[in-house]
Amino acid sequence: MTIARSARRFSVLLALTTLSACSAEDTPPSPASSNEAHLAVLATSAPQPSQAHDFVIETLAEGLKHPWSVAFLPDGTLLISERAGTLRRLSPAGLSAPLTGVPQVVVENQGGLLDIALHPDFAEQPFVYLSYATACAEGGATTAFGRGRLADSGLVDFTELFAADACARGGRHHAGRLLFDRDGFLYLSVGDRGQDPRAQDTADHAGTLLRFNADGSVPADNPFVGDHAGLDEIWSYGHRNPQGLALHPDTGALWEQEHGPKGGDEINLIRPGINYGWPVITYGREYNGDYIGPGEQDGLEQPLKHWTPSIAPSGMAFYQGDAFPEWRGDIFVGALAGTHLARVRFNGTEEVSEEKLLADTGYRIRDVRTGPDGRLYLLTDAPDGKLLRLSPP
Repeated sequence: MTIARSARRFSVLLALTTLSACSAEDTPPSPASSNEAHLAVLATSAPQPSQAHDFVIETLAEGLKHPWSVAFLPDGTLLISERAGTLRRLSPAGLSAPLTGVPQVVVENQGGLLDIALHPDFAEQPFVYLSYATACAEGGATTAFGRGRLADSGLVDFTELFAADACARGGRHHAGRLLFDRDGFLYLSVGDRGQDPRAQDTADHAGTLLRFNADGSVPADNPFVGDHAGLDEIWSYGHRNPQGLALHPDTGALWEQEHGPKGGDEINLIRPGINYGWPVITYGREYNGDYIGPGEQDGLEQPLKHWTPSIAPSGMAFYQGDAFPEWRGDIFVGALAGTHLARVRFNGTEEVSEEKLLADTGYRIRDVRTGPDGRLYLLTDAPDGKLLRLSPP
Protein backbone atom coordinates (compact mmCIF):
# COMPACT_ATOMS: atom_id res chain seq x y z
CA MET A 1 0.00 0.00 0.00
CA THR A 2 1.07 3.56 -0.53
CA ILE A 3 -0.17 6.95 0.42
CA ALA A 4 -1.12 9.77 -1.91
CA ARG A 5 1.44 12.50 -2.55
CA SER A 6 0.59 15.74 -0.78
CA ALA A 7 -1.19 18.00 -3.24
CA ARG A 8 0.17 21.16 -1.69
CA ARG A 9 3.04 22.33 0.48
CA PHE A 10 2.21 23.48 3.94
CA SER A 11 4.14 25.44 6.50
CA VAL A 12 4.24 24.25 10.08
CA LEU A 13 5.91 25.34 13.27
CA LEU A 14 7.25 22.93 15.83
CA ALA A 15 5.97 23.99 19.23
CA LEU A 16 7.33 22.97 22.60
CA THR A 17 4.52 22.70 25.08
CA THR A 18 3.95 21.51 28.57
CA LEU A 19 0.39 22.37 27.66
CA SER A 20 0.29 25.44 29.85
CA ALA A 21 -1.34 27.47 27.07
CA CYS A 22 -3.41 24.53 25.86
CA SER A 23 -3.23 21.90 28.53
CA ALA A 24 -3.81 18.19 28.04
CA GLU A 25 -6.82 18.46 30.33
CA ASP A 26 -8.33 21.15 28.08
CA THR A 27 -7.94 19.15 24.81
CA PRO A 28 -9.56 15.94 23.62
CA PRO A 29 -7.58 12.89 24.70
CA SER A 30 -5.43 11.14 22.11
CA PRO A 31 -3.26 8.02 22.17
CA ALA A 32 -0.10 10.13 22.46
CA SER A 33 -1.29 12.34 25.34
CA SER A 34 0.86 12.28 28.47
CA ASN A 35 1.73 14.40 31.43
CA GLU A 36 5.23 15.03 30.03
CA ALA A 37 6.29 17.83 27.71
CA HIS A 38 5.73 16.82 24.12
CA LEU A 39 5.89 18.12 20.58
CA ALA A 40 2.94 19.60 18.72
CA VAL A 41 2.50 21.08 15.27
CA LEU A 42 0.73 24.34 14.52
CA ALA A 43 -0.20 24.19 10.84
CA THR A 44 -1.12 27.14 8.62
CA SER A 45 -2.94 24.70 6.35
CA ALA A 46 -4.23 21.18 6.90
CA PRO A 47 -1.77 18.30 6.64
CA GLN A 48 -2.45 15.85 3.83
CA PRO A 49 -4.21 12.67 5.01
CA SER A 50 -3.11 9.25 3.85
CA GLN A 51 -5.44 7.51 1.45
CA ALA A 52 -4.38 4.04 2.62
CA HIS A 53 -3.80 4.51 6.35
CA ASP A 54 -5.28 6.50 9.15
CA PHE A 55 -2.48 9.05 9.45
CA VAL A 56 -1.43 12.44 8.13
CA ILE A 57 1.96 13.69 6.96
CA GLU A 58 3.22 16.91 8.53
CA THR A 59 6.24 18.89 7.38
CA LEU A 60 8.07 20.25 10.43
CA ALA A 61 11.05 21.74 8.60
CA GLU A 62 12.29 22.06 5.04
CA GLY A 63 15.24 23.58 3.23
CA LEU A 64 17.64 21.24 5.02
CA LYS A 65 20.80 20.34 3.08
CA HIS A 66 21.02 16.56 2.99
CA PRO A 67 19.96 16.03 6.61
CA TRP A 68 21.33 12.84 8.15
CA SER A 69 20.05 12.51 11.71
CA VAL A 70 17.54 13.93 14.18
CA ALA A 71 17.65 13.76 17.99
CA PHE A 72 15.07 14.81 20.58
CA LEU A 73 16.17 17.01 23.46
CA PRO A 74 14.44 16.85 26.86
CA ASP A 75 13.11 20.41 26.47
CA GLY A 76 11.13 19.37 23.39
CA THR A 77 13.43 20.92 20.78
CA LEU A 78 15.28 18.85 18.20
CA LEU A 79 18.82 18.65 16.82
CA ILE A 80 19.29 17.98 13.11
CA SER A 81 22.60 17.23 11.41
CA GLU A 82 23.29 18.17 7.80
CA ARG A 83 25.92 16.23 5.92
CA ALA A 84 27.67 19.42 4.81
CA GLY A 85 28.87 19.87 8.41
CA THR A 86 26.15 21.88 10.13
CA LEU A 87 24.13 21.09 13.24
CA ARG A 88 20.86 22.97 13.74
CA ARG A 89 18.28 23.23 16.47
CA LEU A 90 14.55 23.21 15.74
CA SER A 91 12.44 25.11 18.27
CA PRO A 92 9.20 27.10 18.33
CA ALA A 93 11.21 29.93 16.75
CA GLY A 94 12.07 27.71 13.78
CA LEU A 95 15.41 26.40 12.56
CA SER A 96 18.45 27.95 14.20
CA ALA A 97 21.55 29.15 12.46
CA PRO A 98 24.32 26.53 12.43
CA LEU A 99 25.40 25.78 15.99
CA THR A 100 28.95 26.53 17.05
CA GLY A 101 31.48 24.03 18.37
CA VAL A 102 30.85 21.37 15.71
CA PRO A 103 34.03 19.60 14.52
CA GLN A 104 35.45 20.22 11.09
CA VAL A 105 34.39 17.38 8.81
CA VAL A 106 35.43 16.03 5.43
CA VAL A 107 32.51 16.47 3.05
CA GLU A 108 33.05 14.07 0.16
CA ASN A 109 30.55 11.72 -1.46
CA GLN A 110 28.88 9.92 1.49
CA GLY A 111 31.15 11.54 4.07
CA GLY A 112 30.40 14.57 6.21
CA LEU A 113 28.55 15.20 9.47
CA LEU A 114 26.51 12.08 10.17
CA ASP A 115 24.70 10.81 13.26
CA ILE A 116 23.64 12.36 16.59
CA ALA A 117 23.25 10.57 19.92
CA LEU A 118 22.58 11.95 23.41
CA HIS A 119 24.24 10.71 26.58
CA PRO A 120 21.86 8.27 28.33
CA ASP A 121 21.93 10.50 31.44
CA PHE A 122 21.59 13.72 29.49
CA ALA A 123 20.03 15.66 32.37
CA GLU A 124 23.20 15.21 34.43
CA GLN A 125 25.70 14.92 31.58
CA PRO A 126 24.42 17.01 28.65
CA PHE A 127 26.77 15.48 26.09
CA VAL A 128 25.86 15.42 22.41
CA TYR A 129 27.73 12.75 20.46
CA LEU A 130 28.41 13.23 16.75
CA SER A 131 29.84 10.89 14.14
CA TYR A 132 31.54 12.32 11.09
CA ALA A 133 34.18 11.88 8.40
CA THR A 134 37.55 13.23 9.42
CA ALA A 135 40.84 13.63 7.53
CA CYS A 136 43.61 11.05 7.76
CA ALA A 137 47.23 12.15 8.04
CA GLU A 138 48.17 9.89 5.14
CA GLY A 139 45.36 11.24 2.96
CA GLY A 140 41.72 10.33 2.51
CA ALA A 141 39.30 10.19 5.41
CA THR A 142 37.95 7.89 8.06
CA THR A 143 34.95 7.71 10.40
CA ALA A 144 35.18 9.24 13.87
CA PHE A 145 32.98 10.25 16.78
CA GLY A 146 33.26 12.71 19.63
CA ARG A 147 31.16 14.65 22.10
CA GLY A 148 30.58 18.15 23.44
CA ARG A 149 28.33 19.71 26.04
CA LEU A 150 25.24 21.40 24.68
CA ALA A 151 24.87 25.13 25.38
CA ASP A 152 22.47 27.69 23.96
CA SER A 153 24.66 28.61 21.01
CA GLY A 154 26.14 25.19 20.31
CA LEU A 155 28.57 22.59 21.62
CA VAL A 156 31.20 23.43 24.21
CA ASP A 157 34.57 21.67 24.52
CA PHE A 158 33.89 19.19 21.74
CA THR A 159 36.41 16.35 21.95
CA GLU A 160 37.08 13.65 19.39
CA LEU A 161 36.94 10.36 21.27
CA PHE A 162 37.80 7.92 18.50
CA ALA A 163 38.87 7.81 14.86
CA ALA A 164 38.65 4.45 13.13
CA ASP A 165 41.58 2.76 11.46
CA ALA A 166 39.55 2.80 8.25
CA CYS A 167 41.16 5.42 6.04
CA ALA A 168 40.27 5.51 2.35
CA ARG A 169 39.85 7.96 -0.48
CA GLY A 170 36.63 8.62 -2.35
CA GLY A 171 34.18 9.07 0.54
CA ARG A 172 32.42 5.72 0.16
CA HIS A 173 30.74 3.63 2.87
CA HIS A 174 31.45 5.62 6.01
CA ALA A 175 28.31 4.26 7.72
CA GLY A 176 28.53 6.33 10.97
CA ARG A 177 25.39 5.28 12.87
CA LEU A 178 25.56 5.77 16.67
CA LEU A 179 23.43 4.03 19.30
CA PHE A 180 23.50 3.65 23.09
CA ASP A 181 22.20 0.36 24.48
CA ARG A 182 20.34 -0.11 27.76
CA ASP A 183 23.59 -0.65 29.68
CA GLY A 184 25.06 2.64 28.47
CA PHE A 185 27.46 1.20 25.90
CA LEU A 186 27.85 3.13 22.66
CA TYR A 187 27.97 1.47 19.23
CA LEU A 188 29.45 3.00 16.07
CA SER A 189 29.05 1.47 12.62
CA VAL A 190 31.92 1.72 10.13
CA GLY A 191 31.46 0.75 6.48
CA ASP A 192 33.92 -1.24 4.40
CA ARG A 193 35.00 2.03 2.73
CA GLY A 194 34.22 0.55 -0.70
CA GLN A 195 37.04 -1.98 -0.31
CA ASP A 196 35.24 -5.29 0.16
CA PRO A 197 37.96 -7.56 1.63
CA ARG A 198 38.61 -5.18 4.54
CA ALA A 199 35.34 -6.28 6.16
CA GLN A 200 36.87 -9.73 6.81
CA ASP A 201 40.03 -8.38 8.44
CA THR A 202 39.62 -8.02 12.21
CA ALA A 203 42.88 -6.05 12.33
CA ASP A 204 40.98 -3.31 10.43
CA HIS A 205 38.01 -1.24 11.62
CA ALA A 206 36.45 -1.12 8.13
CA GLY A 207 33.26 -3.17 7.81
CA THR A 208 32.56 -3.46 11.55
CA LEU A 209 30.36 -2.49 14.44
CA LEU A 210 32.42 -1.03 17.30
CA ARG A 211 31.50 -0.84 21.01
CA PHE A 212 32.63 1.76 23.53
CA ASN A 213 32.02 3.10 27.00
CA ALA A 214 30.40 6.52 27.06
CA ASP A 215 33.80 8.19 27.49
CA GLY A 216 35.19 6.51 24.38
CA SER A 217 37.20 3.86 26.22
CA VAL A 218 36.94 0.18 25.34
CA PRO A 219 34.78 -2.13 27.51
CA ALA A 220 36.73 -4.98 29.01
CA ASP A 221 34.25 -7.59 27.74
CA ASN A 222 34.49 -6.71 24.05
CA PRO A 223 35.07 -9.99 22.18
CA PHE A 224 38.59 -9.24 20.88
CA VAL A 225 40.04 -7.61 24.00
CA GLY A 226 43.24 -9.46 24.82
CA ASP A 227 43.05 -11.38 21.53
CA HIS A 228 45.71 -10.38 19.03
CA ALA A 229 43.50 -11.69 16.22
CA GLY A 230 41.25 -8.61 16.36
CA LEU A 231 41.09 -4.96 17.38
CA ASP A 232 39.73 -4.28 20.84
CA GLU A 233 36.92 -1.98 19.66
CA ILE A 234 35.30 -4.54 17.33
CA TRP A 235 31.95 -5.98 18.40
CA SER A 236 31.05 -7.69 15.08
CA TYR A 237 32.44 -7.70 11.55
CA GLY A 238 31.74 -8.73 7.97
CA HIS A 239 29.47 -5.73 7.35
CA ARG A 240 29.29 -3.71 4.14
CA ASN A 241 27.73 -0.31 4.94
CA PRO A 242 25.58 -0.48 8.09
CA GLN A 243 23.42 2.66 8.34
CA GLY A 244 20.72 1.39 10.69
CA LEU A 245 20.92 0.40 14.36
CA ALA A 246 18.03 -0.16 16.75
CA LEU A 247 17.33 -1.92 20.05
CA HIS A 248 14.55 -4.48 20.17
CA PRO A 249 11.87 -2.98 22.46
CA ASP A 250 11.30 -6.24 24.37
CA THR A 251 14.68 -7.95 24.48
CA GLY A 252 17.01 -4.96 24.19
CA ALA A 253 18.98 -6.88 21.55
CA LEU A 254 20.91 -4.92 18.94
CA TRP A 255 19.50 -5.11 15.41
CA GLU A 256 21.35 -3.71 12.39
CA GLN A 257 20.62 -3.13 8.74
CA GLU A 258 23.10 -2.50 5.96
CA HIS A 259 23.37 -1.70 2.29
CA GLY A 260 24.15 -4.54 -0.06
CA PRO A 261 25.47 -3.90 -3.57
CA LYS A 262 22.95 -4.70 -6.33
CA GLY A 263 20.63 -6.52 -3.97
CA GLY A 264 21.50 -8.15 -0.69
CA ASP A 265 20.47 -5.37 1.71
CA GLU A 266 20.21 -7.00 5.14
CA ILE A 267 18.61 -6.85 8.57
CA ASN A 268 20.75 -8.67 11.16
CA LEU A 269 20.51 -9.61 14.81
CA ILE A 270 23.91 -8.61 16.19
CA ARG A 271 25.90 -10.79 18.56
CA PRO A 272 29.46 -10.19 19.78
CA GLY A 273 32.39 -11.55 17.80
CA ILE A 274 30.22 -12.84 14.95
CA ASN A 275 31.20 -12.66 11.27
CA TYR A 276 28.24 -11.46 9.16
CA GLY A 277 29.84 -12.60 5.96
CA TRP A 278 30.43 -9.67 3.62
CA PRO A 279 31.82 -10.14 0.96
CA VAL A 280 32.28 -13.92 1.30
CA ILE A 281 28.52 -14.45 1.34
CA THR A 282 25.89 -12.09 -0.02
CA TYR A 283 22.53 -12.21 -1.76
CA GLY A 284 23.61 -9.29 -3.95
CA ARG A 285 25.61 -8.88 -7.13
CA GLU A 286 28.15 -6.32 -8.26
CA TYR A 287 26.61 -3.25 -9.89
CA ASN A 288 27.65 -4.64 -13.29
CA GLY A 289 25.86 -7.89 -12.49
CA ASP A 290 28.97 -9.96 -11.72
CA TYR A 291 28.75 -12.77 -9.18
CA ILE A 292 30.27 -12.01 -5.75
CA GLY A 293 29.70 -15.07 -3.61
CA PRO A 294 27.09 -17.57 -2.42
CA GLY A 295 24.24 -16.62 -0.14
CA GLU A 296 25.24 -19.05 2.61
CA GLN A 297 28.37 -20.65 4.05
CA ASP A 298 28.96 -22.56 7.27
CA GLY A 299 30.30 -20.38 10.07
CA LEU A 300 28.98 -17.10 8.62
CA GLU A 301 25.85 -15.49 10.00
CA GLN A 302 22.66 -15.30 7.94
CA PRO A 303 20.51 -12.14 7.84
CA LEU A 304 17.03 -12.17 9.33
CA LYS A 305 15.83 -10.49 6.15
CA HIS A 306 17.34 -9.39 2.86
CA TRP A 307 16.09 -7.21 0.03
CA THR A 308 16.89 -8.20 -3.53
CA PRO A 309 16.71 -6.02 -5.55
CA SER A 310 18.19 -3.38 -3.26
CA ILE A 311 16.11 -0.65 -1.62
CA ALA A 312 19.24 1.11 -0.18
CA PRO A 313 18.14 1.08 3.49
CA SER A 314 19.26 3.84 5.83
CA GLY A 315 17.65 4.79 9.15
CA MET A 316 15.83 2.09 11.12
CA ALA A 317 13.61 2.17 14.20
CA PHE A 318 11.34 -0.16 16.11
CA TYR A 319 8.07 1.69 16.59
CA GLN A 320 7.28 1.93 20.31
CA GLY A 321 4.73 4.73 20.53
CA ASP A 322 1.06 4.87 21.44
CA ALA A 323 -0.14 7.02 18.53
CA PHE A 324 -0.36 3.96 16.25
CA PRO A 325 -1.03 0.89 18.44
CA GLU A 326 -1.29 -1.37 15.39
CA TRP A 327 2.35 -0.58 14.51
CA ARG A 328 3.84 -1.26 17.91
CA GLY A 329 6.89 -3.50 17.69
CA ASP A 330 7.21 -3.20 13.91
CA ILE A 331 10.49 -2.14 12.28
CA PHE A 332 10.45 0.93 10.04
CA VAL A 333 13.28 1.28 7.52
CA GLY A 334 13.93 4.28 5.31
CA ALA A 335 14.71 3.43 1.67
CA LEU A 336 16.95 5.75 -0.31
CA ALA A 337 16.96 4.17 -3.77
CA GLY A 338 13.59 2.57 -3.06
CA THR A 339 12.11 5.96 -2.06
CA HIS A 340 9.67 4.56 0.46
CA LEU A 341 9.26 3.70 4.13
CA ALA A 342 9.29 -0.06 4.74
CA ARG A 343 7.22 -1.40 7.62
CA VAL A 344 8.37 -4.91 8.53
CA ARG A 345 6.72 -7.14 11.13
CA PHE A 346 8.62 -9.96 12.83
CA ASN A 347 7.46 -12.75 15.09
CA GLY A 348 10.59 -13.10 17.17
CA THR A 349 13.25 -13.32 14.45
CA GLU A 350 10.92 -14.62 11.72
CA GLU A 351 9.59 -12.11 9.20
CA VAL A 352 5.79 -12.06 9.05
CA SER A 353 4.99 -9.27 6.61
CA GLU A 354 6.29 -6.18 4.84
CA GLU A 355 4.45 -3.09 3.68
CA LYS A 356 5.64 -0.10 1.64
CA LEU A 357 4.51 3.33 2.81
CA LEU A 358 5.10 6.70 1.13
CA ALA A 359 6.11 4.92 -2.07
CA ASP A 360 4.57 7.56 -4.34
CA THR A 361 6.21 10.55 -2.64
CA GLY A 362 9.64 10.14 -4.23
CA TYR A 363 11.29 10.79 -0.85
CA ARG A 364 14.75 9.32 -0.19
CA ILE A 365 14.27 8.56 3.51
CA ARG A 366 17.53 8.92 5.45
CA ASP A 367 16.52 8.70 9.11
CA VAL A 368 13.59 7.17 11.00
CA ARG A 369 12.81 7.83 14.68
CA THR A 370 9.97 7.28 17.13
CA GLY A 371 9.45 10.66 18.80
CA PRO A 372 8.71 11.24 22.49
CA ASP A 373 5.14 12.09 21.42
CA GLY A 374 4.64 8.62 19.93
CA ARG A 375 4.70 9.85 16.33
CA LEU A 376 7.08 8.68 13.62
CA TYR A 377 9.70 11.20 12.40
CA LEU A 378 11.50 10.99 9.04
CA LEU A 379 14.32 12.91 7.37
CA THR A 380 14.48 13.07 3.58
CA ASP A 381 17.85 13.09 1.86
CA ALA A 382 17.88 15.95 -0.66
CA PRO A 383 19.44 19.40 -1.19
CA ASP A 384 16.05 20.66 0.01
CA GLY A 385 15.51 17.99 2.65
CA LYS A 386 12.55 17.83 5.02
CA LEU A 387 11.72 16.72 8.52
CA LEU A 388 8.39 14.91 8.30
CA ARG A 389 6.09 13.53 10.97
CA LEU A 390 3.42 10.84 10.63
CA SER A 391 0.57 11.58 13.03
CA PRO A 392 -2.96 10.36 13.68
CA PRO A 393 -5.60 12.48 11.94
